[in-house]
Order: sequence, then structure tokens, then C-alpha cells
Amino acid sequence: MIRIENADGAITITNEVFTVLAGDAATSCFGVKGMVGKTKDGKGKDSNPFQLLRRESMSKGVFATFQDDGSVALELHIAVDQGVNISALAHSIMGEVSYKVNQATGVPVSAVNVFVDTMLIG
Repeated sequence: MIRIENADGAITITNEVFTVLAGDAATSCFGVKGMVGKTKDGKGKDSNPFQLLRRESMSKGVFATFQDDGSVALELHIAVDQGVNISALAHSIMGEVSYKVNQATGVPVSAVNVFVDTMLIG
């Protein structure tokens, strides 16, 4: 949770706001199949330890860490479509997430770390 104070009062933004904003921005990028989370037993479909998250729980694939300087660092776990340029996609996600989170909250984004956990065929 981050607290922003000014002469008019204070605004508190919860961790969930950052994770939902980041997840939404990431999944809007071409080539992203969705956010992923680890399965409880480590044995998902086809022995894949990751599962594609539903839209309403996609924030489980995003982790926000608040920095001492008032910024936020974000970690995103994604599934991508087969055949996409992963490097180009990751750079696109980094820019989109950083921009959208900063625009919506006014909080600077110090880092966006993208983890491509699985590639989905079809």
C-alpha cells in the first residue's frame, strides 16, 4: 500500500490497484495470451506447472513492491502466443505497463520485470 499526502489530505492506493492496472495493461499487448500463476501441486495441464489465470484473478500473476523512494516495482508472469518475438513483446509490455500505471496513479514505476513462464500453442 502506498500513501500520497498533500495539503488537501492523503490518498492511499492498495497493492491490488497496482496489480490490476498492470495485469490489464500487459494483457492488452499483442501476443500476450494472459497472466499465469503456479498451480498448487506444481502439476498443471500437460505437466505444465503454470495455469492461465481468468480475467478476474489475473492480478495473481502480478506482484508489486513499493520502494523507499515512493515508486513501485512490478513483476509480471505471462503466457505468450507461439511465434511472437519475446524480446520485442517484453519491451512493449514494459513501456505499456509503466505508462498506464503511472498515468492512473501518479506513482512512478521504477521497474517492470516480465517473466515469460509459458508459451501456448494455438
